Amino acid sequence: MIDIEVEDDAWTAALPDAEALVRVAAEAALARGEVAGGVTLLLTDDESVRELNSQFRGKDSATNVLSFPAPANPEDHLGDVALAYGVCAREAAEQGKPLSHHLQHLTIHGVLHLLGYDHIGDDEAEAMEGLERSVLAGLDIPDPYAAGEGEHERPGTS
Repeated sequence: MIDIEVEDDAWTAALPDAEALVRVAAEAALARGEVAGGVTLLLTDDESVRELNSQFRGKDSATNVLSFPAPANPEDHLGDVALAYGVCAREAAEQGKPLSHHLQHLTIHGVLHLLGYDHIGDDEAEAMEGLERSVLAGLDIPDPYAAGEGEHERPGTS
């Protein structure tokens, strides 16, 4: 089960199909992870993500995406993902890519964290980015890490 909550209307103002884009990306990531379980995706604002980042990670700043894996539970809820509109929109513009592509990439990135993937070490990052590329290719979205796809950095540690 995928639950999507839109707290910041800026998401749907910029992308009227934001919920559908997030759902498709989350489904694709879950299918690749070959794990059954539910996720909740929150499309919110920078201030809400800043507060979450401060409370749970001790970092008083907004970031693009945060993932909160759930403890084992009988409902098979994998966890929650929060995406900050302002940060995501700014990054997409700076990187010269459509916001829809960036949103789907970060949704996949966040869901992969819920599935246990990480990017702390170079080997982990390469494996996670390879999986992101593969899932994105299945959605006809260009490789966000390829040269010529705009300036980019790895998504924030979430």
